[in-house]
Amino acid sequence: MRTIWVNPQDSACIQIIDQRFLPHELVIKTLFTVTDVAQAIKEMWVRGAPLIGVSAAYGIYLAVLKMPQDADPHSYLQEQATMLKQTRPTAINLMWAVDQIVNHLLEYQPSEWASESFHFAGRLAEEDVITCYNIGLNGLTLLRQLYHKLQRPINILTHCNAGWLGCVDYGTATAPMYLAYDEGIPIHVWVDETRPRNQGANLTAWELGQHGIPHTLIVDNAGGLLMLKGMVDICIVGSDRTTITGDVANKIGTYLKALSAKDNEIPFYVALPSSTFDWTLKDGVAEIPIEERNEDEVHYVYGTDNGIWGKVRLSPTTTKASNYGFDVTPARLVTGLITERGICEANEVSILNLFPERKKSR
Repeated sequence: MRTIWVNPQDSACIQIIDQRFLPHELVIKTLFTVTDVAQAIKEMWVRGAPLIGVSAAYGIYLAVLKMPQDADPHSYLQEQATMLKQTRPTAINLMWAVDQIVNHLLEYQPSEWASESFHFAGRLAEEDVITCYNIGLNGLTLLRQLYHKLQRPINILTHCNAGWLGCVDYGTATAPMYLAYDEGIPIHVWVDETRPRNQGANLTAWELGQHGIPHTLIVDNAGGLLMLKGMVDICIVGSDRTTITGDVANKIGTYLKALSAKDNEIPFYVALPSSTFDWTLKDGVAEIPIEERNEDEVHYVYGTDNGIWGKVRLSPTTTKASNYGFDVTPARLVTGLITERGICEANEVSILNLFPERKKSR
């Protein structure tokens, strides 16, 4: 199953897994308009940098498909593109995908936009699957080497959800895990709960369980202890934006895991597609915008009790909360970057050697 697809009976309808209900219910939501797509991204019905990008591309398709007859096509297109870009500020894949599809449409007449955007969005979705699979193949080489060295099950720690639910399929950080498990390499995954939205507990644990991969859910602050006790062999996480110098923005709490890994000499890898690089930024801490979300995500937890959905407040009603969605891990703490082209060090020279075409534009 994939995370997003065109309704086979009606190509004007885009369908998604509404991830707010996992792992308790598999809810399929239908998106009819670009406004629906924007809401799905902003309210995290879909989430994960690659999936956000593909969803936004389908949003542009729905926008031009249902463009008002009296609208100025080019102004309308730019307005819808801007609206989509503003839904989530940190994940660069969102801006990348919207710019890709808009620039493509501008090469055609408005009468051709619906057809062109449909095929372009579909192509981005298919490319994401191939990209994630290749990330998996490259990461698999690391896990093979580690298994041959250890000759026992590999203990992997991951943070948040950089799985197939955050992409179209396979995932980024999880792709090497799936391929290793399918190859017969014994692995065990430590899954951070990832407060406050608990994407590790809700999504990654569900994914791994569906695939049969042994895993254990831990509270966010347990990772350091596990590393100190030698119970973690490698960390693999995803990224929402990575600078050309190798600084990585990922779900809040990633930086603390990287610090613990560095202190305990545990390799810390980041798996990402090339679309997650921001080729314009060098200083991630200073330049990457960090999304601040509603404080209610910190105050409340959501779940089910015998099938009845509800929320419970954790904090005093008079207490204010801060809810930074992401942090930045400096390149000095990153062992390497796993991309669809291969693995490189987290520095500008190594990144550009892997993507030499980017040297020409600098």
